[in-house]
Amino acid sequence: MTDTLSEPTADTSSGALPPASLTDLLRAMQPDTDASGISVRIILKRIGDRSFAPAALIPALILVSPVSGIPGMPTLGALILTLIALQAIWGRDHLWLPDVIMRRSLSAQRMRQALKFLKTPAAWVDRHSKRRLRILSSGPLAPLAWVAVIVTVILWPFLELVPFFTSVGATIVALITIGLMTRDGLYLLFGYAGAVALACGVVMAWNGLF
Repeated sequence: MTDTLSEPTADTSSGALPPASLTDLLRAMQPDTDASGISVRIILKRIGDRSFAPAALIPALILVSPVSGIPGMPTLGALILTLIALQAIWGRDHLWLPDVIMRRSLSAQRMRQALKFLKTPAAWVDRHSKRRLRILSSGPLAPLAWVAVIVTVILWPFLELVPFFTSVGATIVALITIGLMTRDGLYLLFGYAGAVALACGVVMAWNGLF
């Protein structure tokens, strides 16, 4: 996908600036031209270890794309998102992930496939997002967003084989983390509404089965 997204800069220092837009985030996810894949460690070095919302948005975006069909991806995504959310709620300044996760990688082919799928919707979001309803994305209400992320992903490992369940949940997480990253409370409201609808659907399905 080198013809649609330019290569990211080579700055991989811990002081890297967080991405200012979804398009910037996709550039950080772009594998190097001669690379066979890209690891979690490389992406986090590019965006910096203070970028909690962008870091959470990465697995959400990947799971929205066709890559979500890879066995084990929903479980890994749920684990990463839960770890990020818990640290954000705890108020940590720097994101930490265990080495076993940092070493996980996605093949360059699959990542470029995901980025190609995400390029157009990311550009649309960049054009239509702005700072509004900021009370929802900062201050005492900000942890609510991370709680919603945990509630949304907690069942992914158990319902991984249910068609579209992970993709729907990942879309909800993406809306929430986009809202946090861009300080756009409207996306947070959409994400919260989706989380409530998904929870109601799970409860109704559970009651119908039992």
